[in-house]
Amino acid sequence: MVYNFKVFKKCSPNGKLTLYMPKREFVDHISFVEPIDGVVAVDEEYARGRRVFAQVVCTFRYGREEDEVMGLNFYKELYLASEQVYPPPEKLPYEPSRTQDRLLRKLGPSAVPFRLSVPAGAPGSVTLQNALEDEGEPCGVHYYLKLFVGDSEIDRSHRRSTVALGIRKVQFAPSKPGPQPCTVVRKDFVLSPGQLELELTLDKQLYMHGETIAVNICVRNHSNKVVKKIKACVQQAVDVLLLQNGQYRNVVCSVETQDGCPLQPGASLQKVLALTPALGTLRDRRGIALDAQLKRHDATLASTTLLLEPEQRDAFGIVVSYSVKAKLYLGALGGELSAELPFILMHPKEGRAQLVQADSQADVELFRQDTVHHQESVEVY
Repeated sequence: MVYNFKVFKKCSPNGKLTLYMPKREFVDHISFVEPIDGVVAVDEEYARGRRVFAQVVCTFRYGREEDEVMGLNFYKELYLASEQVYPPPEKLPYEPSRTQDRLLRKLGPSAVPFRLSVPAGAPGSVTLQNALEDEGEPCGVHYYLKLFVGDSEIDRSHRRSTVALGIRKVQFAPSKPGPQPCTVVRKDFVLSPGQLELELTLDKQLYMHGETIAVNICVRNHSNKVVKKIKACVQQAVDVLLLQNGQYRNVVCSVETQDGCPLQPGASLQKVLALTPALGTLRDRRGIALDAQLKRHDATLASTTLLLEPEQRDAFGIVVSYSVKAKLYLGALGGELSAELPFILMHPKEGRAQLVQADSQADVELFRQDTVHHQESVEVY
């Protein structure tokens, strides 16, 4: 039989270190994070008497580069995991994965495996979109794996003997859907008898990116006011935890209608409005939270951030959530009545299996292993 498997490859500028990784997306299962593993090919002549370290670095930019003046810095680095990979230990504290075994057989004795563990609760990979006129690196949370040659893990690394490859920490949709969201709000009027009632219901709690949300709106007008217009929208709430006033909202899609309006006193109205949250026309709006991208393809809105405990939030993270808001307009004197329901927007788990294309940071190598003759051929594209 013949098995094909793809790995990401990146070399240091001096060619003495080569990093191989089977994937660059690591899933956060809320209670734990998948280990980050790979293989390093080391030039033994160059590394004799030296050490090679692997580190997982989380970078958090919370301000624009162009605003950094007079030593002011809006950028932080967190070292979440660190391990010496060369010289390797006599016995590995873990069992190498199947891909690591294949790579070790292919690359020979100069290759050593590694495995790094990221703590649960580490912030997710999120990018805050720049406006068209903005320059420099966008704000957000990004990860990269760093390999370098040094005397200790706190030693200053030299660019020529360092490999840095961007990775992502992602979450996928839970397997069990939650309860159907529903809420009812009522409004009393000071000088008028009766109430205005608004019932808001979604068909489910969990939606995938690109899926249309059916918003069921039921209005019962027991007052003497007139409903003149109905509007519904999807709001993206972004919470930059490091900043005291770092909470804001973006409207990512909206629809309004006067069908069935004006709604007279004593009348009722039931309507279903369709909303599809997508980046679409929002590519020039500053502050929209996006999924941090590694590859050259279209960006998508950031997925909902799932937390094990709402209180256990990393101070360097960005928490994203979504909600549907419906609003009734009663005119200048009558005011407004609104209701809001949270929901979850995520990617499906089967999205992991999609083919990953090569990008500007890493080459993708295709290894073809013939298990009968124990020979492999390599095709780089």
